[in-house]
Amino acid sequence: MKKNLDKVRVRDVITDKKAIAGLVDGEPRDLSYVFEKSAKVEPLNFDDERGKTIYWHSTSHIMAQAVKELWPDTKFGIGPAISNGFYYDFDTSHRFAPEDLVKIEKQMKKIIKTNEKFLSRIVEKKEAITFFKNLKEKYKLELIKDLDEDISIYENGSFADLCKGPHIPSTGKIKAFKLLKIAGAYWRGNEKNPMLQRIYGVSFPTNVELEDFLKKLEEAKERDHRKLGKKLELFSIFEEAGSGLIAWHPNGAIVRDVIENFWKKEHTNRGYQLVSTPHIAKAGLWRTSGHFDYYEHMTTLKFGDEDYVLKPMNCIYHILIYKSRIRSYRELPVKYAELGTVYRYEKSGVLHGLTRVRGFTQDDAHIFCQEEQTLQEVTEVLELSQYMLESFGFSNYNINLSVRDPKDKAKYAGSDKDWEHAEGVLEKALSNKKLKYKKTEGEAVFYGPKIDIDLLDALGRAWQGPTIQFDFNLPGRFNVEYVGKDNKSHKVIMIHRTVLGSMERFFGTLTEHYKGAFPVWLSPVQVVVASVTQKSTDYAKKVAEELKEFRVNLSLGDEQIGAKIRESSKTPYILIIGEREENAQTVSVRARGEGNIGNYSIKDFINLLNKNINERTNGKNKLAIAK
Repeated sequence: MKKNLDKVRVRDVITDKKAIAGLVDGEPRDLSYVFEKSAKVEPLNFDDERGKTIYWHSTSHIMAQAVKELWPDTKFGIGPAISNGFYYDFDTSHRFAPEDLVKIEKQMKKIIKTNEKFLSRIVEKKEAITFFKNLKEKYKLELIKDLDEDISIYENGSFADLCKGPHIPSTGKIKAFKLLKIAGAYWRGNEKNPMLQRIYGVSFPTNVELEDFLKKLEEAKERDHRKLGKKLELFSIFEEAGSGLIAWHPNGAIVRDVIENFWKKEHTNRGYQLVSTPHIAKAGLWRTSGHFDYYEHMTTLKFGDEDYVLKPMNCIYHILIYKSRIRSYRELPVKYAELGTVYRYEKSGVLHGLTRVRGFTQDDAHIFCQEEQTLQEVTEVLELSQYMLESFGFSNYNINLSVRDPKDKAKYAGSDKDWEHAEGVLEKALSNKKLKYKKTEGEAVFYGPKIDIDLLDALGRAWQGPTIQFDFNLPGRFNVEYVGKDNKSHKVIMIHRTVLGSMERFFGTLTEHYKGAFPVWLSPVQVVVASVTQKSTDYAKKVAEELKEFRVNLSLGDEQIGAKIRESSKTPYILIIGEREENAQTVSVRARGEGNIGNYSIKDFINLLNKNINERTNGKNKLAIAK
């Protein structure tokens, strides 16, 4: 809607009663925000991600106010909204315990009931320093040092914060909330700084939404890959060996091997050439690439008098392989693929099981091609990405297209022609495949536009997956060229891409998606052969021998058969072997999630097993026996 008024507040032109803020020419603003020109004004509510951010950040302020009122000596760090709620960091002599969360919630309810307004004001830096010095807020003063412009302060009741906003109109807008947990966090993520106490929470406009979220949260705890990794003996992280470094147990190594073999087969079938490169490289390469001075996750080491870097990415080695001889246009596209292990220094506070580590394997590939080949190559990567995700059971995903900010072209490498071509190719490929996507200006990295695909798991959570990234930086820095039809040298177009991301993160996501109950083709143990009594031991061994082409465990102990079944609950099939089965030369088949599906001959069971493996299903037993 267009309004031509000298002065008007956002709330005066929004009729949506659910609005908690507004968009003024696309920028989130308080409902009390006054604008003095014609502007496009739209309502912003909780259903919009930007609305959720405002709602959750406002709740963090209410929590901070409650903590201050309960423990007046508290000093404040930061309290942002995050992907699923909010947190606030506190410095206080009181050590928070789980029972304190109940006290804080009770105090928050009082604050919400008063319906205190969120009030904002803009002050000069000098005034902000005086204000927070009087409050003895040392962390806020440190943050102010890094600010140049006029500073925004928000107040609700007895609480004041250094904050850009926007916020909801008043505390009474918060209808349902829950404080979730207490954790520790270094100030500004630096291990050399003080350890603060962090409280996490979440809030919603209705109790129904809160209850639904909490149910999913409990389910997520049951699916936590760290918990399942230990229970199923998939992997370990040994602190004595180093944080963020994964040791794969036999079960995990089996699953990973199946994934990697499938990945290699699908890539070679599509014209990729597999390469393998070292874990370290001379520091000079990373100086040439531009990473050495700006990429903070690199780790250096010395060999003799020379500096080396633990490889943080594979692309530079792939460039060197490409440049090992002169390339003709007739060879292009050249496509190198590698399951390459890389190392990045991540701060200890962000490490998280398999999903945030310091050593990981990227399912990496780089495409070197001519400009006219880019649409075909991007389209084929999209097709491969879809095929790979769906093969592993992920049928839902969000697609994001990140392009440069047209108002700030100077901060991006490459010419206008480069960017216009690349962005056009990415959009056309997505449109040709009839894929829905969200286009975001200013989200591209400096060296090129990209497509990111976030896969959605069984709980609807988004996880980073495939990426298709143009690069206008490295080909120029390393003079990556080909000889064209005109017998002259031309710069190649270079495309980075992954279809799974890192093997570690993908494995963690996969484990949580299936709750550890992997499909037959991926399961570390596909069949458990369990004897009812000692009398059936020999026949059980014979059955296992006939199934030796599969991944089979024998369960021959003295335990009751019920205990054996419970112990193998994540295994796709359990074959019960008793006297009756031995006499009939059959097996009694229990399918995961279905129970007993009948007696099969060994041949018929092998046919069923092969059908599930070949179709990569999670057990379609109604297709039953192939006669």
